[in-house]
Amino acid sequence: MNIDGQPWRTIWLEEGGRAIGVIDQTQLPHRFVSRSLGTLEEAADAITTMVVRGAPLIGVTGAYGLMLALQTDPSDAALAAAFARLDATRPTAVNLRWALERVRDRVQPLPPEQRAEVARAEAAAIAEEDVAMCEAIGTHGLALFRELEERRPRERRGEPLNVLTHCNAGWLATVDWGTALAPIYKAHRSGLPIHVWVDETRPRNQGASLTAYELGREGVPHTVIVDNAGGHLMQHGRVDAVIVGSDRTTRSGDVCNKIGTYLKALAAHDNGVPFYVALPASTIDWNLADGVREIPIEARSPLEVTHIQGRPGTGDPTSVQLVPDGSEGFNPAFDVTPARLVTALITERGVAPASEAGLRGLYAQDATGAIPRPDQRPE
Repeated sequence: MNIDGQPWRTIWLEEGGRAIGVIDQTQLPHRFVSRSLGTLEEAADAITTMVVRGAPLIGVTGAYGLMLALQTDPSDAALAAAFARLDATRPTAVNLRWALERVRDRVQPLPPEQRAEVARAEAAAIAEEDVAMCEAIGTHGLALFRELEERRPRERRGEPLNVLTHCNAGWLATVDWGTALAPIYKAHRSGLPIHVWVDETRPRNQGASLTAYELGREGVPHTVIVDNAGGHLMQHGRVDAVIVGSDRTTRSGDVCNKIGTYLKALAAHDNGVPFYVALPASTIDWNLADGVREIPIEARSPLEVTHIQGRPGTGDPTSVQLVPDGSEGFNPAFDVTPARLVTALITERGVAPASEAGLRGLYAQDATGAIPRPDQRPE
């Protein structure tokens, strides 16, 4: 995607393939800084501190993290320890374990001296598949946007399609294109007039900082709103569709996404606004059926609630306290939207109802509940 006219991805190989480079997302939107990761611990720390974030990108970073570990020690014990270390960094997004298992299972039967190189190739394959899946999601989502435009009253045709999104599910959350933002980029590039309502997404403000940054660099018209404004806009007919990403989707179609997504789904349902969720195959957890009861919800530091980071004027970014001394904070990072509130799931294979039958119509699943590779076709 574009940063001041230059194409970028969020992760790449450096030093002849012995290290990886990433965009440091904690510095955005005020500074565009890249960081080199050369060890397992550096990769794990980048995931934990949200230098890299977004379920698909976390998975790719974890895959490369195993490569970095095997470059130092390719033994079985080191592989197991690296797997456990990376798997513990973020508990909610299923993409991380999926990518780690894929690399581990690929290299485990090999002699130790071959493991690092094969891990590098497998991680690179996961990254390229992510790009292809996200672009395909964009194509399928664009078709839905065109249908919405065609169904509008004649007097409104030609006006911008107003789409609301929550958190950041753009190219910064993946390797390229994004999930929820991919259809928006496709629409903008195809000439379909589109405007995006960007939820600020407290407490880390991924919408105000990251989504707005992406859309601005791409030239997509957008407006940042406080999280609680979405329902008001829907009541007054100013939202044509809501589209969000997912960190984990159960086989029954329940969707776990950034905290606050559930409230947007309720408002959309109450006002007859389509609520779409965009996700690649790597985000589907075939082993879970009840998202509310079975998906582990990460609780992050209360400081993200009690403090906020910003830049005073042209100075350096700083953190300031929002609450009185002694007030505690609670910071669940995700919530679960039940399938009944989801209009449709947009995947790289097409659009499906948010149900087990809908997902099985697109994906093959073996008896163990494993996620199929993106190049496998449904049975």
